[in-house]
Amino acid sequence: MDRNTRVSVFESDKPAEIQLIKSKLDDAQIANDVENNYLTFTTTPTATTLKVMVDLQDEKKAFEIIDAYLQQNEN
Repeated sequence: MDRNTRVSVFESDKPAEIQLIKSKLDDAQIANDVENNYLTFTTTPTATTLKVMVDLQDEKKAFEIIDAYLQQNEN
């Protein structure tokens, strides 16, 4: 059985932003998942950080797509 290493390529506490990044990766046919991480020691117990995870082999392409999106929305 071949297991792929998963890496985080984007983190946010805004679900709408995560969904947008996820859809951009979907459009590029990059398989991705969203993981929740509860932050308890530095923030309120209800705060969560969402992470978009991709296969290690797709990391570079995913970062290129995310960087292009972030630069586009910086202006």
